[in-house]
Amino acid sequence: MSVLGLGVPAVWENYLSSLPPLDTQAALKGSAVAVDRNGKLLRAFTTADGRWRLPVSTTDVDPRYLAMLLAYEDRRFYSHHGVDWRSLARAAVQMLRNGRIVSGGSTITMQVARLVDPPQEQRSLAAKLRQIVRALELERTHSKAEILDLYLALAPYGGNLEGVRAASISWFGMEPRRLSYAEQALLVALPQAPEARRPDRDLRAALRARDRILARALGSGLMSAQEEAAAKHETLSGERKPFPALAAHATQAAHLADPERRSLQFTIDQRLQQTLEQLVKESVERLGSKVTAAMLVIDNATGEVLAHVGSADHLGTERAGAIDMTLALRSPGSALKPFIYALAFESGIAHPETLLDDRPSRYGQYAPENFDLTFQGQVTARRALQNSLNVPAVELLNEVGPARFLARLRNAGATIAMSDEAPAGLAIALGGLGISLRDIARLYAGLARKGDVPDLVERRDLPPPPRRQQQISEPVAAWYVDDVLRGAPPPMNALAGGIAFKTGTSYGYRDALAIGFDRKITIAVWFGRADNGAVPGLVARQVAAPVLFDAFARAGASYEPIVPPANVIVSTTAGLPPPLRHLRKDAPKTVAAASTAQLKIAYPPDGARVDLGLKGQPQAASALALKAQGGVAPFIWMVNGVPVGTPDLRRHTQWRPDGSGFARVSVIDAKGASDSVVVRLE
Repeated sequence: MSVLGLGVPAVWENYLSSLPPLDTQAALKGSAVAVDRNGKLLRAFTTADGRWRLPVSTTDVDPRYLAMLLAYEDRRFYSHHGVDWRSLARAAVQMLRNGRIVSGGSTITMQVARLVDPPQEQRSLAAKLRQIVRALELERTHSKAEILDLYLALAPYGGNLEGVRAASISWFGMEPRRLSYAEQALLVALPQAPEARRPDRDLRAALRARDRILARALGSGLMSAQEEAAAKHETLSGERKPFPALAAHATQAAHLADPERRSLQFTIDQRLQQTLEQLVKESVERLGSKVTAAMLVIDNATGEVLAHVGSADHLGTERAGAIDMTLALRSPGSALKPFIYALAFESGIAHPETLLDDRPSRYGQYAPENFDLTFQGQVTARRALQNSLNVPAVELLNEVGPARFLARLRNAGATIAMSDEAPAGLAIALGGLGISLRDIARLYAGLARKGDVPDLVERRDLPPPPRRQQQISEPVAAWYVDDVLRGAPPPMNALAGGIAFKTGTSYGYRDALAIGFDRKITIAVWFGRADNGAVPGLVARQVAAPVLFDAFARAGASYEPIVPPANVIVSTTAGLPPPLRHLRKDAPKTVAAASTAQLKIAYPPDGARVDLGLKGQPQAASALALKAQGGVAPFIWMVNGVPVGTPDLRRHTQWRPDGSGFARVSVIDAKGASDSVVVRLE
């Protein structure tokens, strides 16, 4: 007997040493998931072998479900050490009496051991022994909560569903914390026979198993008789629900870029994303089978993307839904006009109340026309932009220069597509270039940020991009544009004055855009065909603008106006300085505003650093001398869009700054010619 006593421990040790290490982390490696800014599920991806196995823990499920699970599977879970010997003994006696296995006697820990280290033979005594050994090992190395987490993540629920979270979303379309008693009972029952009880294969078997769990819960005091009766009468469709695929283009691109990352956290808001995807889908249905749409929502303060709708249906082939149209280079139509006006306001050659001519005009071979083929005569810049008149916009672009305008867009970070065969012409005022919806949205967000264009941020689990200084406009000019666009006539479904917005319809009715902003958010909407085909009747004001205002309402917009910066000039046309009342009224219209070359700022030179002693004692600092050459007197000097004194017959004056930094100095002569420089004052 002593020899036998010494031999048993040796055999046991040899058996233990023959087993490979228990690797629970490898078993838990499951589906990659994309979550929103609050941790809510946007999308999940199957594992390499095609299974849905979503991360889950006890904190993600209803405590009632856990109580129901333990009451049915393992009542002494918290008191045993991995093996419930009483249950095993009962199962052995039942097997001897009946000649077959009636109950397995397995604990939750033993079931986890089988899932983590599956035996080749499920019903053999050797397999049961291995489960026991592994269960004891699990209890030594893991807490009870960790073992429950493993069970919730790995238990089978039919087909390619593993884990209670994947099962809850697939069978009921919701997270496990929100389930009813009846739904919880079914999820307790499924792992016992996942294929035989699958609701989509045998609904009656699934309901019978569910009802047995409910009866056990009643007997354990987990629910009342009324709750049990109500749960048993609850209907179940038996159909699997599709897994969510919100922000499909953004999440897919992120997953392909880093397939090993298990969790992708986005700045997107799940609720907003879902409602806007539905809005886009509903909006294209009446426009034809090949029309698609895209939308972006940006938090102006941070540059974070709150919603990213790349197409109307990412799985649809007829609409080419797989293409992310927020990135496609398309014609913006009139959507870039506000930035022409901003540049003109900033340069000191126009003000929102400056009078412009909306009459037939010709620039070489180019003769722009308005959308409705009519002309309104003399209008203010405010009215011209609000009504998207083409002729005044082209006239302003002629004054500021197409090359300078393109340089401003590119310096603000926008990617512009132009023909390499011809220089920039005046047609770019009306959409004669390519730009993405993403860049347009950034530029408009820049207007809401006093001219500072943000870099868009879409991920919270990656380092933010390095901050770059990208200006589309100076603060005063940006506010002028905001104030003008806030007064633009809204579509039929909206009230005036809520947001600053602009539409754009490209040549041939291929693109319809609407972009709007208030102090907090910017929303950009695009409609068209992915193959760039024409869509008769695709007018932005009728198609895109109503969707833009609907999107703002769904986003819970505050409609807060932009706070005006200091030094804005609020005036009527008659109250403006004489050179600002009219735009070069008597000047011939020539391409690229060559006539402005006669007036030049002689001092300070463009890009200069001027030491005025501002870093020492600003109150004792020197004034900045301003000198011009050429032009026709009188002259108006402006610094950062604010007039310096009154019109002066002399070509020189001075200005005393109130602090160091960059300053834009402009001069305008009696003919409306102008010149500007940017200097750094120290």
